[in-house]
Amino acid sequence: MAEAHAKNHDYHILPLSPWPLIGALSAFVMAIGAIAWMHKMSIAGLPAGGYVFGAGLLGVLYTMYAWWSDVVHEANTGDHTRVVQMHHRYGMILFIASEVMFFVAWFWAYFDASLYSGEAIQYARTELTGAHWPPKGINPFNPWELPLFNTLILLTSGSTVTWAHHALLHDDRRGLKIGLLLTVLLGALFTFVQIQEYSHATFGFSGHIFGSTFFMATGFHGFHVFVGTIFLIVCLMRASRGDFTSKQHLGFEFAAWYWHFVDVVWLFLFAAIYVWGSDWGRAAVEAVHH
Repeated sequence: MAEAHAKNHDYHILPLSPWPLIGALSAFVMAIGAIAWMHKMSIAGLPAGGYVFGAGLLGVLYTMYAWWSDVVHEANTGDHTRVVQMHHRYGMILFIASEVMFFVAWFWAYFDASLYSGEAIQYARTELTGAHWPPKGINPFNPWELPLFNTLILLTSGSTVTWAHHALLHDDRRGLKIGLLLTVLLGALFTFVQIQEYSHATFGFSGHIFGSTFFMATGFHGFHVFVGTIFLIVCLMRASRGDFTSKQHLGFEFAAWYWHFVDVVWLFLFAAIYVWGSDWGRAAVEAVHH
């Protein structure tokens, strides 16, 4: 009987797990709470929506922690064979591709508004922009100050995470941990600098297309940096307890892929939104139009 049930393939047959059901229910509760919160619904004078949303959010966060803990356990016990790792890589590649298309939408909106700020068909747009980009009355950020500093931070962090990966491949545990720690610190510094930048913005999110496209594109990128930093912190914790080896380190590899993706997106944001959307960009657009 034991031989009949012996594993003779490279695939990982997952055991029954409660996390898909718990995660789905938690997400449903969170969505209901968000709707009630936005509509300012209350029970006995209490903001019911906020409490329901919070309960759902806690459920989602706990599901993420528990489910990924199971995945880490599977990796450490040898369930992630070469075939399983190959499929995981396909999944991560597709996820990053979907993230690329997510940012393409914001770039599309930005370039459509900036290149055609005086489009005759778009009467409302012309009224908002004054047929200029950046719109008249908007004082954009100087790209050669904080934005350039943040660019240097992210480029440096890309180097440190590559150093960590190189150290892991050569069984240099100390270099791995130092490289990861430096990358985490640089990611946190980037977030801090972006918060400082936002606090000095002379324009808001609403009321004009420049602010909405600027904050949606750079804000979502900032959120991705935050998520990537958490990703790397988890990798640092796992590296500290000796989880990764030079032969098998999918978790770290995916974190490095994600971080490089964040770096590349920022380079496009810096060139398109900060430089193109500056006073220098205004002069270049007017030169093209004339």
